[in-house]
Amino acid sequence: MTEAIESYLFYEIAALLVLAAGVGFIGLLMRQPLIVSFIAVGILTGPSVLGIARSEAQIDLLAELGIAVLLFLVGLKLDFNLVRTLGPVALVTGLGQVLFTTVFGFIIGLALGLDPRTAIYVAIALTFSSTIIIVKLLSDKREIDALHGRIALGFLIVQDVVVVIAMIALSAIGIGGGPDGDGAVTDVLRVLAYGLAMLAFVVLFIRYIANPLVERLSRAPELLVSFAIGWAALLAAVGHYLGFGKELGGLLAGVSLASTPFREAIAARLASLRDFLLLFFFIALGASLDLSVLGASVVPAIVLSLFVLIGNPLIVLAIMGAMGYRKRTGFLAGLTVAQISEFSLIFMAMGVTIGHVNEEALGLVTLVGLVTIAASTYMITFSHQLYAVFEPVLGLFERRNIDAEPDAGTDADRPHDVILFGLGRYGLGIAGALQDRGMRILGVDFSPEAVRYARAQGYDVVFGDVTDPEFLAHLPLQYVRWLVLAVPEHATGLTHDDPRNGLLSTARDLGFRGKIAVAAHHDAAAVALTAAQADLVLMPYRDAALAAARMIADDAQPPDRAMIDPDGQKELLA
Repeated sequence: MTEAIESYLFYEIAALLVLAAGVGFIGLLMRQPLIVSFIAVGILTGPSVLGIARSEAQIDLLAELGIAVLLFLVGLKLDFNLVRTLGPVALVTGLGQVLFTTVFGFIIGLALGLDPRTAIYVAIALTFSSTIIIVKLLSDKREIDALHGRIALGFLIVQDVVVVIAMIALSAIGIGGGPDGDGAVTDVLRVLAYGLAMLAFVVLFIRYIANPLVERLSRAPELLVSFAIGWAALLAAVGHYLGFGKELGGLLAGVSLASTPFREAIAARLASLRDFLLLFFFIALGASLDLSVLGASVVPAIVLSLFVLIGNPLIVLAIMGAMGYRKRTGFLAGLTVAQISEFSLIFMAMGVTIGHVNEEALGLVTLVGLVTIAASTYMITFSHQLYAVFEPVLGLFERRNIDAEPDAGTDADRPHDVILFGLGRYGLGIAGALQDRGMRILGVDFSPEAVRYARAQGYDVVFGDVTDPEFLAHLPLQYVRWLVLAVPEHATGLTHDDPRNGLLSTARDLGFRGKIAVAAHHDAAAVALTAAQADLVLMPYRDAALAAARMIADDAQPPDRAMIDPDGQKELLA
């Protein structure tokens, strides 16, 4: 009998994994995050549809382990230094958005007929945005180091801190079933005492044990991964035993290793395991949704989704505008909070476990999550096109004096021969080679760090984004001989189906009469850029290979600047 049950469990898990892969592939074609696909798998395999997911205890166990690993990785990645270096914008924007969403979300919840306790739960759940999804989308667009990307990361960390505080409060209040009575107050005080004791232990662990222990374990990478998983599970179990929840225990486990030099290696190795285990959390969540009762939640879900999709970006845009940031930076940063996160669902699930809210409230927030995550993915992916549409009406959110963004100085006012977009290793290599030939270079980049580094190297540099027509209009295009774009071709819009919408025509419309060189990494992109009348298409890998082959065949010595100019662009731009 036992063997038959185990066999069925194996069949069930196999079916869930196959369905997850299939639905995930469809979601990938639709450019959707896996969260949406996994919840859809849960709905499909739940009792309302196929009825495959029946082993609730086993699935819940994997789901709980997945949450512990997720919180462990969040703790591992908590970078308070980023909030500090970005100054007040991360703190003010993060807290301002949380406060705005909580207050107005609560009012909207009451207007929709929710009781006060459910309304406050839903409102708080709406404040959290998905760090995982946003980082993935910004990384895919190579905007993670742009000013708006760094600001978004800053206020996402502020949100993560709010998540921690909310979960601590929720776990403490949940002891004894509620906050009523002297016994409950005693329980809360006891949990807080346990929490402080565990925090003290973590501080001592960080101070005296973490670095030498992890350094010794790192000699066997497999053992390091096993230790990280075991450490996350252990502190999660201790947290649950002491009463403040396995979620907070897992997070403290991550914080305890965040100061070690191996945190990135641990995070990279556990990312796939996290995604695999979270599959079961979202499957369990989707399977718990009763489609027969979700019909009543459709209208409230649409209202709350519109509030998140429109209200959250607007408040970020308004706060950043008031702090002196350009409307474009505020708009692009604001789009990143136009969805709720996996933590919203975990927070509501904790409320259901404690007994503060019912399954219908969890279903409502899940529907909001599905709508906002799906919609915001497209909003972030096509953020620049959206900005072009709404730009005429966004002047309301921009001050006359824009003093918060990096100062361009007077570099753009000096005479230059070349404007070079992109100051990474490739761009700086080209700049050095051209400068050796006596050409005067004006560098442009959207990363504040890249701007500071290039300026420290003695180059004339301004902060700006090649995709921003307003910024291009302020450059001295009519006085330079070359525009050189040492950035990925997809970041310039030059490979758009209609070349007239790309930077080439924009530069010409602004009076540029010189030549344009653009870097491309694929043959198809090179063909498209040539068709769009680029004067020179640079293909770094191909050009470097040709230069290397030429030196090998001629038995030549490499040039003096080979380390700075690895792709042999001296001759190409001579």
